[in-house]
Amino acid sequence: MKLLLSDVAAVRHGERIRAAVPAVQLVPVPPDGPLPETAGAEVAFVTRDLFVGGTRFNLTARFRRFLDLLAASPDLRWVQTFSAGTDMAPYQAMLARGLTLTNSAGASAGAVATTAVTGLLALARGLPRIAEAQRRRAWEPLYAGAEPRDIDGQSALILGTGPIGQEIARLCGAFGLRTTGIRRDAAATPPPGFAATAPFAALPALLPRTDWLILACPLTETTRGLIDARALALLPPGRHLVNVARGGIVVEDDLLAALRAGHLAGAFLDVFALEPLPAESPFWDLPNVIVSPHSAAASDGLPERVAAQFCGNLGRWARGEPLLNLAR
Repeated sequence: MKLLLSDVAAVRHGERIRAAVPAVQLVPVPPDGPLPETAGAEVAFVTRDLFVGGTRFNLTARFRRFLDLLAASPDLRWVQTFSAGTDMAPYQAMLARGLTLTNSAGASAGAVATTAVTGLLALARGLPRIAEAQRRRAWEPLYAGAEPRDIDGQSALILGTGPIGQEIARLCGAFGLRTTGIRRDAAATPPPGFAATAPFAALPALLPRTDWLILACPLTETTRGLIDARALALLPPGRHLVNVARGGIVVEDDLLAALRAGHLAGAFLDVFALEPLPAESPFWDLPNVIVSPHSAAASDGLPERVAAQFCGNLGRWARGEPLLNLAR
């Protein structure tokens, strides 16, 4: 079995991969110079080192070179990616080609959920106000203005009930928030961490009872542009949005309008419709917005967790068993 992967991944994960499937032949792809022969290579492992330094809209030259090689590999059958989301154009092209594509759902759940809840807590406790006062060297206790609402007893509506959504729900529960999940299959038993679940069609009925709208769902035809002016208007005044999913789920002009008008009290945004966020974007200067540069999954342990998932799947592939985390 031949496996295409970056030269960095071959060094970092080679021993683990060979331990999982001793018969595997690693085919490292260097960042430049001659490309390896790909005949007979049926598996490819897309690791984060290929992506670092670019964005999903502006891939690195190293990543583009690797993807071009995969596109030209005649025997390729299965590709595993480091990311949980597979909405990026190259991955969709792989699915259209008929390749089996698996993601690394769950590997980043802890880091992304921690980031989401950190953003929630920062907004809930008025940290943007404190940071702004610090820049002015002004001593302005939160007692002097509208005091932060108690988190305990508030409601969190989490769009997406996969590994990330479940971990967000668990952490929210630790702070006393009541959690409801929005999912495709609402008839199934609520997953761990959720008091209840509902289908996407129930969103208009749930938003008026929501304090924290948290986006942790994939970008699909169902979710693209789902949070628009109408959805935001259904939230009670003074509520908050946390987005660690994809920028395309939110209509950004409508979000800006809701934030500027004060209907939405604040937002923590890790993702945007265009990345990097342009310097002229109004989001940078809004006092009630925390801008995060698509870093929710950043964690020094992520590459090893992804590699462990891949090795588990590689063993399944070698034994002819069904793969986990199939992308659709």
